[in-house]
Amino acid sequence: MKKKVDVLAKFLPMNIVEAIYFIWSKSRSQKLPLAIFVALCLNLLIAPIVYAAADGTLERRSAWAIGVLGLVTLAVIVYLFVVVFQPERF
Repeated sequence: MKKKVDVLAKFLPMNIVEAIYFIWSKSRSQKLPLAIFVALCLNLLIAPIVYAAADGTLERRSAWAIGVLGLVTLAVIVYLFVVVFQPERF
């Protein structure tokens, strides 16, 4: 007999970073859709900050684009940092 796992009870005591790590470790193959989803969720936090910093001179679409560009730039920086300091992995 299989034991039922209450997924909601598993996520409630965790903080967000632990929940993302848990989902990342449980997904077997398709990590790209999960990475895109996490980036869009982070952009939900970044885009309003960019929009507020521009004092309303930017359109919302432009604020979202700047947020996505910032996340992509940060991802490339982290990737290049790993490649430079751990070249044997690549």
